[in-house]
Amino acid sequence: MNREQKVEQVGDLHKRFAATPFVVLADFKGSTVAQMDSLRRSCEKGGVHFRVVKNTLAVRALEGTGKEGLADHFRGNIGVLIANEDPVGTAKLVGKYAKENAKILVRAGFFEGDLLDEKGVAAVAELPSKEELQSKLLATLQAGPRDLLGVLQGAPRDLLYLLSNFADKVAARGDSGGAEAPAAAGSDTPAEP
Repeated sequence: MNREQKVEQVGDLHKRFAATPFVVLADFKGSTVAQMDSLRRSCEKGGVHFRVVKNTLAVRALEGTGKEGLADHFRGNIGVLIANEDPVGTAKLVGKYAKENAKILVRAGFFEGDLLDEKGVAAVAELPSKEELQSKLLATLQAGPRDLLGVLQGAPRDLLYLLSNFADKVAARGDSGGAEAPAAAGSDTPAEP
């Protein structure tokens, strides 16, 4: 790799580091080519940028991004996973592959201004995904109008049930021959002839 290619790679990485809220550094020493290809394909599908870079270039790319704390973790064979839009999805993807392949070890992560260890990255994976949060928000937004509609429909519905029950009682009295019962029920004095 010549100097121009290195400068271009550092510039690209710098832009990605600066733009993302979530970065994971994973050690992949001992993994097979097939395992790494599988990880790369999954990253592409999930919108995650995965790259193996020279550690010195990666450390240079971190400068001025606010993620300089990751520089100490660039030792050995490190793969960099950079989230695009869904940091939680990226963490879940890394966790899934770390479980399937014991040779992939999470070295460090960076999420929303905090340097994370392996447990911290696992904690991010436990957060609800973007889609789950959107569905919960939608359900919350729909609950207000739905509850209001139930309240507004309640009074007419209750009045309808009351009138229906009253009509049933009147009909039942009419069938039993007690047509004078409503007048007698309203007063304690006998009806005048």
